[in-house]
Amino acid sequence: MQRFGKPRILIIGCGDVGLRLLPILKTKYKVFALTSSPDRLDALRGAGATPIYGDLDHAPTLWRLPQLAQQIVHLAPPPSQGLIDTRTRNLLGILSQGSSFIRQLTYISTTGVYGDCGGAVIDETQTLQAKTPRAVRRVSAETQIRSWGISHGVKTAILRVPGIYAGDRLPVERIKKGAPALVADEDVYTNHIHADDLARLIMYAMNRAKSQRVINACDDSDMKMGEYFDVVAKAFNLAPSPRLTRVELEKVLEPMTLSFMSESRRIQNQRLDELRFRLKYPTVEDFLSLTSSYL
Repeated sequence: MQRFGKPRILIIGCGDVGLRLLPILKTKYKVFALTSSPDRLDALRGAGATPIYGDLDHAPTLWRLPQLAQQIVHLAPPPSQGLIDTRTRNLLGILSQGSSFIRQLTYISTTGVYGDCGGAVIDETQTLQAKTPRAVRRVSAETQIRSWGISHGVKTAILRVPGIYAGDRLPVERIKKGAPALVADEDVYTNHIHADDLARLIMYAMNRAKSQRVINACDDSDMKMGEYFDVVAKAFNLAPSPRLTRVELEKVLEPMTLSFMSESRRIQNQRLDELRFRLKYPTVEDFLSLTSSYL
């Protein structure tokens, strides 16, 4: 137990969401942030964190982490290849050396672990059927974390996150370039959360989630991908994206982009109520309507 000063928290992978989380945390915690880039040390320090150099791909560089903080937020993505999240494996291997000191770990996963659900309405009890290698690696990370938490007596929470958006994370350039979307009857349902809402939700999950709990970190939006592009286009007074069939899209889009148009699911978020969490932006349309005067 922390007897003097603020409790300590460690952010693993402090990118955009981590930097949005930092101002929320630093009033109550002494925040450490792990980075593998020496160029980011000053930026993290300026944002209010104590930067720690370490590379999740090279376990010996993580030697500072055991007993550094009682709570951990794991935001780092898996490696870009393979079916195992070796970064999470390296992290947990090091943390095991101080697991008696650690009381809680929150992992930021992806709704991609559900795979294609054919547009069905699903919740956290849905059977995982990840198809893409990147989603399979996320399943690997989740499995490792839940097993580690149980075996070491550490409370864990997993947030499954869909497409993250914000004022500077909208598909405006894509729309300006006239990149196509699927025709309505072939389009896929997509799910969203604002980056600021996600940062706040992480704080709630850290302190209020049930032990070993999985939570869908989604807003209340219920729209297809083309509809999402259309509401953004309207907000910015742009022409809507042209619509093509899937066969036509396969001829003009990269495989990575197509993969995001091959899975359809409508994700429920009732477990947010367990945390007594309220979204600032319940839907994408809410955010765009509130900010349209600044766009």
